[in-house]
Amino acid sequence: MVNTSADIADGSRFWQRNLFVCVFGSFTTIIAMTLLLPFLPLYVEQLGAVGHAAISQWSGVAYGATFFSAAFTAPLWGRLGDRYGRKLMLIRASLGMAVAMTLLGMAQSVWQLVALRLLAGLLGGYASGSMILVATQTPKARTGWALGVMSSGIMAGNFAGPLIGGTLPPLIGIRATFIVAGAAIFVSFLATSFLLKEEPGAAQRRAAEPAPDAAMSKPVVAMLITGALLMIANMSIEPIITLYVGQLVSFSRVTLVAGFAMSAAALGSILSASRLGKLADRSGHWNVIIGCLLAAALLLIPQAFVTQGWQLVVLRFFMGLALGGLLPCIASVIRHNVPDKIAGKMLGYSTSAQYVGQVAGPLLGGVIGGHFGMRPVFLGTCVLLFIGALYNVVARSAAAR
Repeated sequence: MVNTSADIADGSRFWQRNLFVCVFGSFTTIIAMTLLLPFLPLYVEQLGAVGHAAISQWSGVAYGATFFSAAFTAPLWGRLGDRYGRKLMLIRASLGMAVAMTLLGMAQSVWQLVALRLLAGLLGGYASGSMILVATQTPKARTGWALGVMSSGIMAGNFAGPLIGGTLPPLIGIRATFIVAGAAIFVSFLATSFLLKEEPGAAQRRAAEPAPDAAMSKPVVAMLITGALLMIANMSIEPIITLYVGQLVSFSRVTLVAGFAMSAAALGSILSASRLGKLADRSGHWNVIIGCLLAAALLLIPQAFVTQGWQLVVLRFFMGLALGGLLPCIASVIRHNVPDKIAGKMLGYSTSAQYVGQVAGPLLGGVIGGHFGMRPVFLGTCVLLFIGALYNVVARSAAAR
């Protein structure tokens, strides 16, 4: 694809190369961060945890530690990226994650495992940093499509990580798997260092444009809330999906069908993200956000009343298709409504809001499912998404005024 003068008028000449490097780096780092899911309880047991309750507790703490620390540091790294350059932040994140991932394979106790997972969250943030760099270096007319491609790469990493994590340890061992993951992230570090080209000139041109009076404008606040709702909708079903599938299929097929149901939503998002981002560039990001929220809310209703496992898998796939356009559109709306000099910080706040949703979603789903049953989880999430869609309609009208 050839860049025209119109294409690069408000973006970097190297935006396509940057997009390729960022997608590759995000895909690699997300795989490395999620591949431990299938074998985390086994590793916790190897490190000294005794008993089912202790293993479950330490596994949950170790997995959530990365998101916990990343939620606090995302705005800081975004702000430093605004000041010192986004490429520098990606170099820091990829090198830091390569070191942390390698050290995870050398942990000697569960305390060290949790501490290193916290360290990975503190030093990491490659995927969120890539979203910021792509958002600020890509021409505005192509932002939705580019961020959609980025989202597809991130979700592909989330899809492939657990599959690789279930395959490698039996072949090379758990500790060697972490070391291989660290080596893969180091390749991303090299690609980022030598291939990615950040153009300060593009940022300076946009910084000279008239900017909104306040960073926390109504569109930005709406996007922070929408990002949290998206992750709540994605994650609220996770704690109960295996139990729910157990009511629909025979015991011998529970894990297989539950795995398909979890993967179906991710696959749908991978397929739709870039297409919905491109649609948003043409028809408006707000329209796609509201449409996606409404479609996902409607798809949650039949999920509460399915009678066969394959029905749930199909509905989760379509829900993934609907939700795939939200992340690129959220980032695009923020990017269009804040001054470029603070774009990184505000997109960092957006990432933190999404991490809050990742933590709150499973908690809400587990509590509601445990006390009120499975169906209220789906129906309650449906109501939340309807409220989110209505809120975005109001926020869009307020922004227009």
